Amino acid sequence: MKNGNELQRLKESVLRLGGLVEEQVAKSISALSSYDIDIARSVIEDDHKVNKMEVEIEEACLTYLAQRKPRGRDLRFVTTAIKIIDTLETVGDTAVNISERVLEISTEKKLEVHIDISKMAETAIMMLKKSLDAFVERDAGLAQEVRAEDDIVDSLCNQIVNELLSLMKNSPEKIPAATGIMSVSKYIERIADHSEGIAEMVLYMVDGKIVRHTEVDIYKG
Repeated sequence: MKNGNELQRLKESVLRLGGLVEEQVAKSISALSSYDIDIARSVIEDDHKVNKMEVEIEEACLTYLAQRKPRGRDLRFVTTAIKIIDTLETVGDTAVNISERVLEISTEKKLEVHIDISKMAETAIMMLKKSLDAFVERDAGLAQEVRAEDDIVDSLCNQIVNELLSLMKNSPEKIPAATGIMSVSKYIERIADHSEGIAEMVLYMVDGKIVRHTEVDIYKG
């Protein structure tokens, strides 16, 4: 098999794993919105698929490194792919965590509060998708967009937490449900953080620049 074909197959495998993880996250949020324990359980049960795919891709990457001994651009691509699939597996675990919280609060009465956790989740999922698109297209500009959008999720998370804290103070009987929702908001924030991490990996892959712990506008593509 030609070198380019092998890299293309690795790229497609990472995308398939990303698509599966995106689906897991979306299902966990759907389970939360409707307190659907069947959907929540399906996310937990399907986690093994994410784990299995992650191991298979890592083995393929390590085989490629051993056999092809890539350098420069190709080496950065494969080492970045290994880091990304590890991050995706972690995001899959986070979807499981959300589903477990759904099971815990499913017997509680749904909270009648104005929290926009769906918008927060949609933004985080879109960040994940865009970070993977940036990886496939080697698009530093798109990766920078993902980094900037993390602030949106952080702001939404802070709003949700503050509102839930106020609710728990005024209505102690709602503490169990509110605590569960607060945990979910933190999990979604982590998904956004992981997406930002993937975007930073892409920037390294494209230009060999390590941008962790720097402000978005410091990077010059």
